[in-house]
Amino acid sequence: MNRKVFEFQSKPGILSSCAVGGRLEKEGPLGSYFDITETDTTFGMESWEKAETKMVEICSTLALEKAKAAADEIDLVFAGDLMNQCTASSFAFRQTQIPYIGLYGACSTFALSLGLAAMSLETGFAKRTMAVASSHFCSAERQYRFPIEYGNQRTPTSQNTVTGVGAVILGEQQGERIAVTEFLPGRIHDYKIKDVNNMGAAMAPAALYTLKRYFSFSDKKPEDFDLIVTGDLGMEGKNILIELGASHGLILGENYNDCGVMIYDLENQDVHAGGSGCGCSASVFSGYLMDQLRCGNLNDILLVGTGALLSPTTALQKESIPGIAHLVRIQRVK
Repeated sequence: MNRKVFEFQSKPGILSSCAVGGRLEKEGPLGSYFDITETDTTFGMESWEKAETKMVEICSTLALEKAKAAADEIDLVFAGDLMNQCTASSFAFRQTQIPYIGLYGACSTFALSLGLAAMSLETGFAKRTMAVASSHFCSAERQYRFPIEYGNQRTPTSQNTVTGVGAVILGEQQGERIAVTEFLPGRIHDYKIKDVNNMGAAMAPAALYTLKRYFSFSDKKPEDFDLIVTGDLGMEGKNILIELGASHGLILGENYNDCGVMIYDLENQDVHAGGSGCGCSASVFSGYLMDQLRCGNLNDILLVGTGALLSPTTALQKESIPGIAHLVRIQRVK
């Protein structure tokens, strides 16, 4: 069983979605697809960490409103972030009384939460679920790299942690809908990358092997999908994945892209190799990709959430950076 894709016969529907972002995200090419953006990095709070919690509260509340649902109608929320012990998520949901499952998959967290939220509906253990993931540039920089005030120079392979949140509500739905139809949990792959400023290189092999596993089970080929999107390798990791795929006979064509590349203007915004963080794929999917699915520009996509499984502790211990990639298929169905 652990070799197979989970296929959801009930095809759980995505009832609503919401994306919240910061200033850089608003100024990027997908800025108009965010429901709410804020130029103040603190979102009116006392710290960047509290700001991220506030962002999750805003995003999840608006997602509920758009689904015309109350908090007590949600059976389970699957949520995660990059802060130690997932405190941005757990503090955001502490007053809601929604049964809460905290997740950590680094930048793959949104795909993981979306897959598990759909799985809970498929099994009949829940009727409505929520999937949420968030990150904040300033809180992540302080935890994983250097204090912002230090003003250190970033390497060309480094990525800019997205200040963003994505949230979706899933539930039973009849008729034409946008549905989560398949889920393939990832395996951990470690290619002994130790450069904390090159997450793309650490995550790309995991994306490759998840895609290879998926296509070994499926009768589909990469070109059969409207879009295959990783999240988030950035430009460095995207190029590595394309090269690795070609060497393994997996050709990723023009229908392949990466959320970390899509969310920013790499030519005109100072983000080096692109975006990263739990909020990157979460906000790109909940904003732009959901819009494209709703209007019919996209009908069948693969979201491959990629995560670099490191911590400040393991970096100090000179450990390598394992990668993981979870795959979710989202379709317009009838």
